[in-house]
Amino acid sequence: MTELPPIVDRRQSATALRVQRGVMRFLRARYDLCCYAEVPLANGRRADVLAVGPKGQIWIIEIKSSLEDFRVDSKWPEYKAFCDRFFFAKPPELEAEIFPEFEGLIVADGHGADILRDALDDPLPAARRKAMMLKLTRLGADRIHALMDPGPA
Repeated sequence: MTELPPIVDRRQSATALRVQRGVMRFLRARYDLCCYAEVPLANGRRADVLAVGPKGQIWIIEIKSSLEDFRVDSKWPEYKAFCDRFFFAKPPELEAEIFPEFEGLIVADGHGADILRDALDDPLPAARRKAMMLKLTRLGADRIHALMDPGPA
């Protein structure tokens, strides 16, 4: 069996992976945002999608693939300290009304996405932005290295 890269750990449902793909395609095409999947944060949480813009803006997108997925999640407010803008992303079949009306909302499938409700812009403090950028630089380099040299260190 082929080993999966560390960003695919079999915790994501097929629906969540389709939403992730559509969100990442959309953000890159529409906003020139470069996306990371499954980003560990300093508070122990893990962002489903973290996007970085050309001016250093940071967006976090929390994917919810079902009503149950949303109902059991109480940790999503903890992501907001690590981004300028926070969105939920959902598949087309999931009702938009379940999501908090004060948070951004994206609808996505495996081909693309659209913003249903924009997120508030709440800029990160400079020190947190610097720490995040350093973390993302190292994470990206580690992921590329693992693809180029998948053997043991």
